[in-house]
Amino acid sequence: MSAERNVSDAPEAGERPEDITVRDPVSAPDAEGRPRRVTRRFPLFTRDTARPEGGGRAAPGDAPAPARQWPILAVLLTVGLGLLVTALDQFRLGTFLVGLALVAGALLRWLVPDVGMLAVRSRFTDIATYSGLGLGIVMLALMVQPEPKLKIPFLADLLHFTISG
Repeated sequence: MSAERNVSDAPEAGERPEDITVRDPVSAPDAEGRPRRVTRRFPLFTRDTARPEGGGRAAPGDAPAPARQWPILAVLLTVGLGLLVTALDQFRLGTFLVGLALVAGALLRWLVPDVGMLAVRSRFTDIATYSGLGLGIVMLALMVQPEPKLKIPFLADLLHFTISG
C-alpha cells in the first residue's frame, strides 16, 4: 500500500511511515509519518517562509517572554533611550545612542547563536543592515553642526557644487 501525497496531507489511519512516498524533495516523514522539512530551501510556490537562522529563543522555553527575547529588548530599549535623549534637546548624544544600539544589534547577531526576534533575515543580511545603518547614524551624529566632532573635507565642496552648480 504505497500512497503518494503532498507535504500538507496528513497520514491516513492505519498507514505506516514506510508506506508513504513523499513527492516533495525537501520533505521526509518524521517518526509519526507526517512529512517534515529537512532543509531550509523551499519549492517554487511556498506557503510559508523560513525562520531566519538564529531566530530561535535566546533563553529556554520555560523562561518568561522578556528573558527569551533579551537581544531585541536591549536594542529597542537603547533606541528608546536615544530617542528620549534626543527629545530632551541633546540631539548629538541621542542620535549617537540610536546608532550605537544598531551597531550593538549587529554584534549580537554576529556573536550570539540564538537572538530571537532580532533575527529578521539571514545572518549576513542582518549584520550588514544593522551595522550599515548604525554606522551611518553614528557618523551623522558626529558631523552635526555646530562644532562637528567629525569633519570630512570633501563634503563641503560636494555640497557647494550641488547647490551652486
